[in-house]
Amino acid sequence: MMDIHEILKKLPHRYPILLVDRVIELEKGKHIKAIKNVSINEQFFQGHFPHRPVMPGVLMLEALAQAAALLSFATLGESPDQKTVYYFAGIDGARFKRPVEPGDQLLLDVTLDRVKSGIFKFNARALVGDELAVAAQLMCTMRTVA
Repeated sequence: MMDIHEILKKLPHRYPILLVDRVIELEKGKHIKAIKNVSINEQFFQGHFPHRPVMPGVLMLEALAQAAALLSFATLGESPDQKTVYYFAGIDGARFKRPVEPGDQLLLDVTLDRVKSGIFKFNARALVGDELAVAAQLMCTMRTVA
């Protein structure tokens, strides 16, 4: 388990793009379950859509990638530094099944499929209650920047 203070030590993201509030389960090299609480106060709801607020799909994928990054760091036994950036390398088979609205709680469920040549491949899904909101295969990699 990891609270917001530990997450802030592991991820470089900050408001408004930090999209993981708590880690409730983590098994190094295998899987992670994390929570994103969706609030009407989210900045993106001002324009998406003012008459019917819905969390953008790309931000749901970003939340899954942030959970995947936490799993990667734990698996490697590393903490990122100022010169480490964790990037998307690919997204396959993304399917959006349910709109996510203010008041929903996203359960971010990510399983490590494999690591090869520095590329991490994950099976990822986000649920609201028992309902699937989004599912995708994510590929991510870490790079050192100057």
